[in-house]
Amino acid sequence: MEHSVIQIILQAGYVVKGVLLILLFFSIVSWTIIFQKWRHFSKADKENDTFLRIYSSTNNPKDLLSSTKKYPISPLSNLFRQVFSEKAYTERDELKRMLRRYSLLESARLERYLNFLATTGSTTPFIGLFGTVWGIMAAFRGIGAAGSASLAVVAPGIAEALIATAIGLLAAIPAVIAYNYYLSRANRMIIDMEDFSEELVDYILRQ
Repeated sequence: MEHSVIQIILQAGYVVKGVLLILLFFSIVSWTIIFQKWRHFSKADKENDTFLRIYSSTNNPKDLLSSTKKYPISPLSNLFRQVFSEKAYTERDELKRMLRRYSLLESARLERYLNFLATTGSTTPFIGLFGTVWGIMAAFRGIGAAGSASLAVVAPGIAEALIATAIGLLAAIPAVIAYNYYLSRANRMIIDMEDFSEELVDYILRQ
């Protein structure tokens, strides 16, 4: 193919190449976060389910506390271990405040790096748009220099513009989809923690 995408990128100006490198950085980091979050949430779901089964079938809190070490990703396991190990509470309200504090820490852990996906989804289209505008400017400069508006003159600048737009969207769309999906999963786990916290108050105070 006479004018492949790679050839157009290699022949692009320094500004457009810089824009494409920035978009490539955002895309690579976003996909890294997407795969990392997939593994994290999948493992957290499995560990939550396993811990709840043990919690429902074990009457000995010490055995349950010991089992939490096997499930370091589970927010419910971490919540139980942190609160039950501390034992710095004397009344129900104090215990609720402690559970609230540790729940917020686990929530922050679940939502870690999601802000980068949101940033990628909201900024990369505009970064690509900047490359688009610059490519169009290059096309008009080519017209002015050549004194002609033929396809051969305007095609390189227009091609740069379209590629910048396309790559900006390719970086943004997966990031937006992943952000909404993982935020939904995080919110479901946060609701599970809130429900478990209510149950845990009575469980701990009975011990």
